[in-house]
Amino acid sequence: MSSLLTLEFVSTVRADRSGPVDALEDVGGLTAWVREHAPDLGVDPGTFAATTEMLDEVVALRQAIRALLARAVSPAPPSGADAARLPAFEPSLDLVNATAAAMPVAPRLEWPAGDGPRARMLPSRAADDSARLRATLAAAAIDLLAGPRREQLRTCPAPRCVLYFLKEHPRQEWCSVACGNRARAARHYRQHKNT
Repeated sequence: MSSLLTLEFVSTVRADRSGPVDALEDVGGLTAWVREHAPDLGVDPGTFAATTEMLDEVVALRQAIRALLARAVSPAPPSGADAARLPAFEPSLDLVNATAAAMPVAPRLEWPAGDGPRARMLPSRAADDSARLRATLAAAAIDLLAGPRREQLRTCPAPRCVLYFLKEHPRQEWCSVACGNRARAARHYRQHKNT
């Protein structure tokens, strides 16, 4: 499973100059996001279409995963996007585990040209799109939170940023160069404001 898939999923809540933005605000947003990530989610991008019920289930899962990420970065503060609206830890943990467990998986043999064979666990095609994509997202979150990369998980401290990221090197403080520039500019402004 990909840690990046989890971070991209929870980053569907982000901020821009006007404030918080939710890419999964409606059925069209969920459909577009899933189609963009179709290979990782095991869905056919040509036929996938979200429903209102699926949207509600996926957003509930995202909020549960964000609650678990908030706990994982503690004692550092959680993302400011929705920290006050996150569900409680125990129900979030239960939802993520139940969602991942509801999906049967099967091994798939992949054998790329010029490379050796490898097995990859994939969700069963027998399940519907909603169950398959939610189980894949829940499993990716479990993989991140139970794996060694959890220690690299951080909340970006830049002004107006609400993203979680993986700290790739010891001096990395922000999720992106743009956030680092914004944080330095804000610090410079604060230092020189009263002079």
